[in-house]
Amino acid sequence: MNPLTISNSALKAALEKIYSQWNKPCYIHPDPLEFVHRYSDPLDQEIVGLLASCLAYGRVQQILKSLEMLFDRLGSPSETLFGSSRIDLNPRLYDFKHRFTSGKQIIRLLESVREVVEQFNSLGGFFLSLYNPSDENLVPALSKFVKGLTHGHDDLKFLLPDPERGSACKRLFLYLRWMVRKDGVDLGIWDGIEKSKLIIPLDTHMLRIGNELGWVKNKQGNLKAAIKITQGFKAIAPDDPVKYDFALTRWGIRDDTSNTLAEFLGVDQ
Repeated sequence: MNPLTISNSALKAALEKIYSQWNKPCYIHPDPLEFVHRYSDPLDQEIVGLLASCLAYGRVQQILKSLEMLFDRLGSPSETLFGSSRIDLNPRLYDFKHRFTSGKQIIRLLESVREVVEQFNSLGGFFLSLYNPSDENLVPALSKFVKGLTHGHDDLKFLLPDPERGSACKRLFLYLRWMVRKDGVDLGIWDGIEKSKLIIPLDTHMLRIGNELGWVKNKQGNLKAAIKITQGFKAIAPDDPVKYDFALTRWGIRDDTSNTLAEFLGVDQ
């Protein structure tokens, strides 16, 4: 694959154009983020966001079906977990299943969420307590966040992978994008965390984009590749390197987009 030959200034202009066109709430479907937008309470939003991102693996239609079932049973997470009369999660979720994630694992994760929120008032408050502004990116804070929620339970390591092990952690970086950035799509309900420290949520579509732009030259979607692609975007948008993630991934998700990246960007190959 020959990378696109395009200057950073021309690429920025193209990215701004697709951001203006595609970064709108009406284009969120089909995306797990649509479930987060159904709630108005920030505590609900961050808990729903964590669950939706954790289960965002497999075919998109199955993801949406599983999330519809999960949140129909769970209701308002803030009421279910922290209401005046706590609700037993087991009868609601014990037989839930999304591919190889069981209701038992979701219950264990929600119990960890309950413990953390009771101590820090929110998941965002917990993450902020782990965040060091001098860190180059959010990998160290995310690793501590994962350890704090999994408590060493091996059966949660797929849902909450530790970035220190080299995984791209696409779903968790997607969650951080939703929580830290704020625009018409991302909610930005976590204050005090710099969006410049975010890392691109690396899936197969974004890896292909990174290859086509010449920022990486491999097919391995690991943390190293995610950081390299983020650095490519940092050269264009240093204060907000994941700004174009949602708009760009519409190319991979929606059927009504162009066939090639060059056509989608509106540039000559």
